[in-house]
Amino acid sequence: MSDLSALKGILFDLDGVLYTGSNAIDGAVEAIEKLRASHICRFVTNTSTLSLVSLQQKINKLGFAIPINEIISAPQATLFYLQRQKNPVCRLLLAEDVKQDFKEFHQSVAAANYIVIGDIGSTWSYTLLNQVFNDLMQGAKLIAIHKNKFWQTEHGLQMDIGGFVEALEYASGVKAMIIGKPSADFFQIALDDMGLKSSEVAMIGDDIDVDVGGSQQIGLTGILVKTGKYRQNYAEASQVKPDLLIDSIADLPKLLGL
Repeated sequence: MSDLSALKGILFDLDGVLYTGSNAIDGAVEAIEKLRASHICRFVTNTSTLSLVSLQQKINKLGFAIPINEIISAPQATLFYLQRQKNPVCRLLLAEDVKQDFKEFHQSVAAANYIVIGDIGSTWSYTLLNQVFNDLMQGAKLIAIHKNKFWQTEHGLQMDIGGFVEALEYASGVKAMIIGKPSADFFQIALDDMGLKSSEVAMIGDDIDVDVGGSQQIGLTGILVKTGKYRQNYAEASQVKPDLLIDSIADLPKLLGL
């Protein structure tokens, strides 16, 4: 077991760690209350279906009491990136709620220089993929909120946007800029916000590659939970080895002596 005594901060994934769909993980609410009282905490997510306000409302409706300034989402990191670019014109393949956070940018279907891809569910079609492919061939840049393979829903595993991003990269030869986890830049945003070094922080997630592997690359302690999308055979086949494997977030306070 890894030594957790030096930890000052903890990063938490949301879906699959604190809750699945519209149900909180058993014991997660109480665990987060204890952990927030003893450590600097941030909640980092690749979720691209909800605006920051809606995401906080969902979390707290499940019984958590997490302030909005402790939530760092991949769409927000994308927003910060675009704000630093010169005259971005965006085509936003995002859920309507998330688009509310991007109102400040000029948007165009025909003349975009940035294509931003998030989760748009069943809106994906061959026609849409071909439109975006042609945008990229005309020089547009490709931004992916994340490149996750799949995620856990209340009805089972569901394919995520990573396959669509991969298809566009393959066809166009344009490499996507991945904003969310496992990007080192995304984890660094969280570390800077906490004012801590990577050696002082652990990442708790249900995705061995994105959460654990991504965080370990910049020196965080990677802790994998057996809830959410966790599958034993998938985890064992991964080249990533977690620093610690636990049944649930509910077990963490006890491991930290709380």
